[in-house]
Amino acid sequence: MAREFGEVILDLQNISLRFGGVKALTDISFNVREHEIRSIIGPNGAGKSSMLNVMNGVYHPQEGKIMFRGEQRQKMEPHMAASQGIARTFQNIALFKGMSVLDNIMTGRILKMKCNLFHHALYWGPAQREEIEHRKKVEEVIDFLEIQSIRKTPVGRLPYGLQKRVELGRALAAEPTLLLLDEPMAGMNVEEKQDMCRFILDVNDQFGTTIVLIEHDMGVVMDISDRVVVLDYGKKIGDGEPDEVKNNPDVIAAYLGTSH
Repeated sequence: MAREFGEVILDLQNISLRFGGVKALTDISFNVREHEIRSIIGPNGAGKSSMLNVMNGVYHPQEGKIMFRGEQRQKMEPHMAASQGIARTFQNIALFKGMSVLDNIMTGRILKMKCNLFHHALYWGPAQREEIEHRKKVEEVIDFLEIQSIRKTPVGRLPYGLQKRVELGRALAAEPTLLLLDEPMAGMNVEEKQDMCRFILDVNDQFGTTIVLIEHDMGVVMDISDRVVVLDYGKKIGDGEPDEVKNNPDVIAAYLGTSH
């Protein structure tokens, strides 16, 4: 049975991004619909991470328009994107290595905390109740990701695959509407990739979270994606459902190295 999707949640129109004389992205347009898994693929240097950084406000394009939930975003900053329901993971793990798994995931709740620093320092009344409530949500994420046994372990002691899972947990703790995943399976073995695929599909299915995914493993992309956009040298060369993209001559040429 065909999966059903909602309205367009994110619409990128004619996005161009330059760093000095270097063109990172050139006139790229595509959209993301509610509840879909939308993958961005392309050879190294194609502009994939730059596009993800445009989506959550790290980079501001020189040309183009970004519509999120029907409203145009003007100079969106990362913390503003996070407060509006956009969370992300990073290509290189960005965790607090000396802190426990639980405390790392707890940092994903910071924007949802209302009490001020004074109340939290006293750990009394509203602050205590608030922290108990947030810790309950974090424990739910830990259970979902099946990492109960390492919840008190410092992240720096964990193997790479589990650190990637913790980073996903921190993003999920923010209860995002739109989740941006930058190569969540890079460096993983086959078993770890299978686990991560399962969690991504479950996040999309059980939480209804819309996901934008950058991934180099074409087997993974074709298996779990609803639509795929292909970049090459900062330009869009393909866009559509996995089978359509897989048979696109321009995409084949780019990946076989015969297009340039």
